[in-house]
Amino acid sequence: MLTSLYSDQSTNWPASGRYILAQFTPTTITVYQAYNRFIASYAVQHQTLGGPDFSLTRMTWIKPNFAWMMYRSAWATSKNQEHILAIELQRTVWDEMLLHGVVSSYGQSRAFANQEEWNAELKNSKIRIQWDPDHSLKGGKLKRRAIQVGIKHEWMENYLEGIVRIEDITEFVREQGKLVEGGLLDAVMTPTETIYEVSDAIKTRLGMDMDEEAGDD
Repeated sequence: MLTSLYSDQSTNWPASGRYILAQFTPTTITVYQAYNRFIASYAVQHQTLGGPDFSLTRMTWIKPNFAWMMYRSAWATSKNQEHILAIELQRTVWDEMLLHGVVSSYGQSRAFANQEEWNAELKNSKIRIQWDPDHSLKGGKLKRRAIQVGIKHEWMENYLEGIVRIEDITEFVREQGKLVEGGLLDAVMTPTETIYEVSDAIKTRLGMDMDEEAGDD
């Protein structure tokens, strides 16, 4: 995992709009999930998600944006989110999930002719896309939107098959969390993230071609 000073790289990110900020290579993208120690231990040992404590039937949410994951898990201190997994996923699988996903709120995308069409697709879709406010290291809400992707059923199987590597980065997270808590924000290191470019079809599907205020809650 490549890391950089958050204070340096955040100045290069868009202040508003819907963007996928992520760490990626020509073939993989890193996404994050937070679990308890039992699920995390199994995942690292077996390099897949599973085991007696993991549910394959419920919707699983994955996030490519590190800062948003830190906000959601309170820097790995929230209950059942004490361990942060960095999961390298094949980009082909990630892109397919985006292309088949349905935004969680009507009006966030021009891909649907009307609300009835959106409702029907959302009801039948196994992939849900949410654009949530991104957050600063201290948890402050930003104008920029961060993506999270919820998957279930056959797409969960596709996701597991697309996993290249799983790493438990909890120790790193806690070290950086202590710096944040101590107000040493200029010293905080985070995974190096840049804008992940997608096809025009995905941009339209996910409303990335719309003004950031359109359809936002």
